Amino acid sequence: MKRFKNILCVMESQAAGKCALERAVALAEHNQAELTVVEVIPRVPAGIGMPDGGPISRDQRAAMVCEHEARLVSMIEPYSERLDVKHGVLTGTSFLEIIRAVLRNGYDLVVKCPESPDWLDRLFSGNDMHLLRKCPCPVWMIKPEVGESYQRILAAVDVDDSYPPEELATRRALNSTVMELAGSMAVSEFAELHVVNVWQAMFESTMRHSAFLRTPEDEVDAYVEQVRRDQAQRLDELMRETGAKLGPDAMDYIKLQLHLLKGEAREEIPALAKRLQVDCIIMGTVARTGVRGFIMGNTAETILDQIDCAVLAIKPPGFVTPVELEE
Repeated sequence: MKRFKNILCVMESQAAGKCALERAVALAEHNQAELTVVEVIPRVPAGIGMPDGGPISRDQRAAMVCEHEARLVSMIEPYSERLDVKHGVLTGTSFLEIIRAVLRNGYDLVVKCPESPDWLDRLFSGNDMHLLRKCPCPVWMIKPEVGESYQRILAAVDVDDSYPPEELATRRALNSTVMELAGSMAVSEFAELHVVNVWQAMFESTMRHSAFLRTPEDEVDAYVEQVRRDQAQRLDELMRETGAKLGPDAMDYIKLQLHLLKGEAREEIPALAKRLQVDCIIMGTVARTGVRGFIMGNTAETILDQIDCAVLAIKPPGFVTPVELEE
């Protein structure tokens, strides 16, 4: 998957961390990218009667950092002949420190395994959801149970053109990025690429059921069919643009399959992912830019709450994270 030049890999537990690290190393090699591996540890609370930052607190913190640095060194050592891997230990709240590292060092991808505990009935924990909402660069959440390579990848796009002009331009840019990364990942993973667009006929319900508007059924059907055709045409145009960027050989190789589904995206996309047993979903999580504090749309959040596979979550150019660097 070519694109990234400065990758941050976040380690959690040792088993899950090894999976994330292997993916990050392979991706860095393929891209000739720089790779930094970090762990995030909590701040050591002050002892009873001891102000934060006192000698006991400092000693405890230093011991924890040394212990985690030693573990990082042992984990990256097997890859040292293949790649010069930087490492470090961050202290604080996980998602905040990861995002601040991205802001400080210009990382263009975060690779991480979910940290969800066993008792949670969804894949992503609160920290992971905060990261997916607020990180300004793409976040690749890798499910450690998945094998060495992906078999099926699902790219979710939105080709509806009924949005305001500024938002429409952002959505188109996001679609283009989603498809570029999905195509590149499918080639590098030797995987099938499935592309889904979920559509609705906005006025269908009113036309069929309103007490104030009587529209013949054949006219309603014709309207719905025209909306479907328009969506199909725009989806085909996006695929042609993607093919022009990736090249005809790549498009033939990935066995592209399109899914044009009528309904609610928050219902249809998770259902399709489960039906196809996809290994990874690639999707945009924000469709507005430049608005500090505008994090993630309800649809994206609902989809992420339902899926049980890896996800590569993408922000559009111009996204403004609400997280700031500390003074």
